[in-house]
Amino acid sequence: MAEIVKMPKLSDTMTEGVVSKWHKKVGDKVKSGDLLAEIETDKATMDFESFQDGVLLYIGVEEGKGAAVDSVLAILGKEGEDYKSLLNAAPAAAAPAPEASSAPVAAAAPASSPAPVSAPTPAPAPAAASSDNRLKASPLARRIASEKGIDLQAVAGSGDGGRIVKRDIENFSPSAPAAKVPAFVPAGQESFTEVPVTQMRKVIARRLAESKFSAPHFYLTVEIDMDNAIAARTAINATGDVKVSYNDLVVKASAMALRKHPAINSAWLGDKIRVNHHVHIGVAISVEDGLLVPVVRFADQKGLQQISAEVKDYAGRAKTKKLQPADWEGNTFTISNLGMFDIDEFTAIINPPDACILAVGSIQQKPVVKNGAVVPGNIMKVTLSCDHRVVDGVAGAEFLKTLKSYLENPVMMLV
Repeated sequence: MAEIVKMPKLSDTMTEGVVSKWHKKVGDKVKSGDLLAEIETDKATMDFESFQDGVLLYIGVEEGKGAAVDSVLAILGKEGEDYKSLLNAAPAAAAPAPEASSAPVAAAAPASSPAPVSAPTPAPAPAAASSDNRLKASPLARRIASEKGIDLQAVAGSGDGGRIVKRDIENFSPSAPAAKVPAFVPAGQESFTEVPVTQMRKVIARRLAESKFSAPHFYLTVEIDMDNAIAARTAINATGDVKVSYNDLVVKASAMALRKHPAINSAWLGDKIRVNHHVHIGVAISVEDGLLVPVVRFADQKGLQQISAEVKDYAGRAKTKKLQPADWEGNTFTISNLGMFDIDEFTAIINPPDACILAVGSIQQKPVVKNGAVVPGNIMKVTLSCDHRVVDGVAGAEFLKTLKSYLENPVMMLV
């Protein structure tokens, strides 16, 4: 008997999927476990296997098209079997209508009357003319003007009735003619490209808009002296097989600080606050379509080299869209690092359901005061974004103080 294959829900945040490739065509025999299609979710492109045997009778979503979760993806049955009754009973697969934008729409500005045009500043009054259209100028002024080649029409008179006198000629400065600028001729024409919004970008837009406009954010920034961290990293990388990055040091220090400040390791659940006793740190990784946040689980219990190897593995699989839902679910705290792009400092939007996210800037060489003397130092700024429904300013400040102490004395992390 023919059966409908529905668009699967391949991640917790997936509401629609895009078929990036069909591995079977209508009329092909399909066995349970055969690769049927590749489906692009909001975070990855995943293989979808058939759960039944049969012949592919109908394809409900073409390659490159999207459909809502649980809509008709395909129909499997016996060869030649009539499946149209199933289609009549089920809604056709179609991408859901675009969600209404949550952004407020600006009210149309009322039509206004044209702004009054200011009158141009009058040029200096030309020399006054008598009723017979002759310029009013003294004989001496005329003679001097003639000797100097000055056109009396361009001279403003300061005598009685606008009469041109000697001083007007002597003080006259002909204005320089305006330089002629060649007319600009553009080399091209106006153009643009519209790129379809990917599933990942849709979810990023929705989730971060919900976070920004529902969670009352506040921000705390602190400067950290990284001299000792630089020395510790150099020593670790000189002896270890796995190279440790500064971000790995930040992940480890944050994990240990979260153990001491569980309020930062919390989540807002509407009518209750969840205080997590485990430390799962999400590490934001940039990919072509946006950001993925794979999770380093129990980061407080792992060594620096183990954290480094895990993050490198996540980064490689994220860029090839090979991460699985289990890799990016369950974070209790998130770190976003733009230091490698020479960003001094920035603020990040909280990654739900976390109560906080740490934004990490670059290490900058600056003059600092040590033991009463100005010396060169290596300073890194970090900014903690907090959900004020869960975390108060003092709690956030105490967490940053502990984080700062670990990074400025990294031996404390290695004990």
